[in-house]
Amino acid sequence: MKSHLRKNTAWQLTLCSAVLCSSLAQADDKGAVESLTGFNINETAPLKDLGINVGGWVSSGVAGNIDSPTDNYNGPVTFGDRANEFHMNQLYGYIEKAVDTEAKKWDLGFRADILYGTDARFTTQANFDNNLVTDGSSRFYKLAFPQAYATVFAPIGNGLTTKIGHFYTIIGNEVVTAPDNFFYSHAYTMQYGEPFTHTGILSSYPVNNNISITGGVVSGWDSFFQEEPNFLGGVTYTTDDEKTSVAFSLITGDVGDDKSIPEHHRTMYSIVLSHDITDTLHYKLQHDMGIEEKSAVADSAKWYGINQYLTYDINDQLGAGVRLEWFRDEDGARVGAIGSGNTLPGGQNHYLAATVGLNYSPMSWLTLRPEVRYDHATENDAYNDGLSNDQLLISADAIVRF
Repeated sequence: MKSHLRKNTAWQLTLCSAVLCSSLAQADDKGAVESLTGFNINETAPLKDLGINVGGWVSSGVAGNIDSPTDNYNGPVTFGDRANEFHMNQLYGYIEKAVDTEAKKWDLGFRADILYGTDARFTTQANFDNNLVTDGSSRFYKLAFPQAYATVFAPIGNGLTTKIGHFYTIIGNEVVTAPDNFFYSHAYTMQYGEPFTHTGILSSYPVNNNISITGGVVSGWDSFFQEEPNFLGGVTYTTDDEKTSVAFSLITGDVGDDKSIPEHHRTMYSIVLSHDITDTLHYKLQHDMGIEEKSAVADSAKWYGINQYLTYDINDQLGAGVRLEWFRDEDGARVGAIGSGNTLPGGQNHYLAATVGLNYSPMSWLTLRPEVRYDHATENDAYNDGLSNDQLLISADAIVRF
């Protein structure tokens, strides 16, 4: 009885939030604060004079699981991992001064981000913000600082831009920031196969109008100077008509530490192909692969997968999308229980998922993202308290940009 009541309440809260936001809507391109009050902090001095911008958003939603698992987890599906519970996923803010790459002179900038909510516990980094909010004070709501870096633009050749500090990874397709993803839920590759953040130095250089390269040295995966230096780099090619692009990225080096996991080598790469079939129909293909020596479960562990995305712009306010994914955890080294109480079994597995969803933006500062997702595990029962090899999620969230 409690599980059904919890599910119904969550859906009612989501619906009420959407109705409330829609009733306050105005048909303009302003943020929510400016639309409702007429005040834009970025147009005030000294922010405008200094070229500084601040912004953010709040995203809240519910991942409805028709099985109502007793452990309240959606198995290996993360971010929206809690079943039939309404949560604030992200309360996100940032401050930024972008460098001027057109002025052809030296320039300095910076960016700092802060994230509070249930998504934060998946993006914290070891030895920095992973213990700011302990499980004893809050099991699911955490605080993270996913970015804090300085930017230097050097007028060398076509212009060299360098980040120094802590920043998001360049690997893969999906990202942490909710407004920059079509779907509410995330692919297995993002959660289990790729890093989220790095600490170090990373430079980008446009070779010409078609090719850009990136390279630098970072402290492993999701760590704050806790792991050995790794190479992080990539190359992107874009056609002249900008309808097709291919991005290759790679990270390689030692990971682990002497205290818990002995140092060993890990290498993974990601390839993302993007193509505009028409002006309104867009396709993406992503392939990831990783190899890790002497992991916690095998002498040599591998993981790999393929994701496909097809999105269609129905009109300026409404879009539809499909995501098909396959993730192979060949040695059971990547997919595991995250969070106390999750009964997800480990071990080798193929994870298959199909997601269909909508993006509806009745105004520029509000986005609603309903979706239906089906997951299937081929070798171990990874869902419904470890009792089922598949599950169906009916989910939705709302994003309000400040």
